Amino acid sequence: MSGKVVHFEIPADDSARAKTFYTEAFGWNIMPVPEMDYTMVGTTPSDESGSPLEPGSINGGMYTRNEQFPRTPVITVDVEDIDTALAKVESLGGKTVVPKMPVGQMGFAAYFEDSEGNVLGLWEAGRPPAGQ
Repeated sequence: MSGKVVHFEIPADDSARAKTFYTEAFGWNIMPVPEMDYTMVGTTPSDESGSPLEPGSINGGMYTRNEQFPRTPVITVDVEDIDTALAKVESLGGKTVVPKMPVGQMGFAAYFEDSEGNVLGLWEAGRPPAGQ
């Protein structure tokens, strides 16, 4: 079922400082993914694929704050098809901030601005075709 909050992201000016902060403040498991310039954040026990074992729990990520991605924390919503979701968002007065992009071999992400000026993320699970 789509529409569930499945991920969060926290931008950081100093990634090392942010990793230390969240590890010490909350005991989060911080796992750098250097090839993607990203850090996975585990907030709850998870299976080998990174999916939370506890219903209702989510994990997240961190990235170095930049001009391409949102500058404030983001919640991410699972959708079946990002293109369809972005079209619906725009029909309701929202706008695309970052269009659909592949995320490694895990799926696709996008960012949109809602009718209130908040930036949220979209996630579409699935393996991107070779070459994307």
